[in-house]
Amino acid sequence: MRLPVRRAMEVCPVEVAVSVLGGTWKLTLVKHLLGGTRRFNELGRLVPLANTKTLTRQLRELEEDGVVRRVVHPEVPPRVEYSLTELGRSLEKIVLAMDTWGAAFAQRSTDRRGRTVDVP
Repeated sequence: MRLPVRRAMEVCPVEVAVSVLGGTWKLTLVKHLLGGTRRFNELGRLVPLANTKTLTRQLRELEEDGVVRRVVHPEVPPRVEYSLTELGRSLEKIVLAMDTWGAAFAQRSTDRRGRTVDVP
């Protein structure tokens, strides 16, 4: 278990969840892996704003925390596939609820006085 996760365990279960899932693009990666196994470049295309270094780091952390499974096929060139573990799949309802909430939030706007209004 990664040190940040162990430290979060001393604080609160919410902090554990944030420690595991709070990295850049992690929840987006989980969302895309809910659709099934993906290769690295495919995930890169699905998350175009993520650079290769960040994507690699986040996938490694998710793997280390038991959320993602990484399989390297012994081929030339090597084929690497990512999928969710059972623990990763248990996030489905949470990720879908956050996706729905995020879409609704994105539909909101603020007027000139700073008041939040719904966009039709």
